Amino acid sequence: MIIHKTDAEIALMKDAAMLVSKTLTEVAKMLKPGVTTMDIDKLCLNFVKEHNAIPSFYNYHGYPHHICASVNDVVVHGFPNDTPLKNGDIVSIDMGVILKGWHGDHAYTFIMGDVAPEILQLVKVTKESLYKGIEKAVINNRVGDISYAIQDHTETKFGYGVVRELVGHGLGRSLHEDPQVPNYGKRGTGHKMKENLVLAIEPMINLGGREVYTDDDGWTVRTRDGQPSVHFEHDVCVKRNQALILSDYSIIEAAEKANPHLNSSYY
Repeated sequence: MIIHKTDAEIALMKDAAMLVSKTLTEVAKMLKPGVTTMDIDKLCLNFVKEHNAIPSFYNYHGYPHHICASVNDVVVHGFPNDTPLKNGDIVSIDMGVILKGWHGDHAYTFIMGDVAPEILQLVKVTKESLYKGIEKAVINNRVGDISYAIQDHTETKFGYGVVRELVGHGLGRSLHEDPQVPNYGKRGTGHKMKENLVLAIEPMINLGGREVYTDDDGWTVRTRDGQPSVHFEHDVCVKRNQALILSDYSIIEAAEKANPHLNSSYY
């Protein structure tokens, strides 16, 4: 069922989305070689609890952690662990919160130190594709317009693998609502969008092929060819002429640029 929010509910959802952004900003401040993704999980848990919210991923369909920490060839749903991060790692942190009954859910990919030019380009293009998709999240467009914009920018223009098995989604009082938002598709197809539909738009783009598989843990999704994958996600509200982005990358990017251990040279 498609659920459209009131303006008052959108304001509450923005608060939830911004708490995720603020938490990811704290992650950007702490990242350096030697830090573990389990350290990040603990930081996020404590920060969210300090702001009177609940981490929404924990125990969601049995998921055992508070964030998803996906490193290098992990596309999404990576378990935090005690392996130290190192120079050259690509680290995607995806997390959600429940604040006053409403969900925020988004993700950001960080580059640890020096990486090959093709990795920088993958991160740059994936992030660009997110905004290409967001541009289409306006009244009377269809979900397929978002999907096509992401696929055209990543797969058609650059030959990257666009993951099919995992998609964006509606967001509200539930973590996953209708409609699904694939990162591939045809213009003019899918659900026709109306004002105050909230979507989590999240391109998941592979340097190599689009094929993926799931580890024995039942959650961790990896690229079949072992090539790196990048994931960005914003919470977006459909409006008449321009989508309203409820989350905020600017504060994350400021912390990223200030951290000498992170590489932000791609933008």
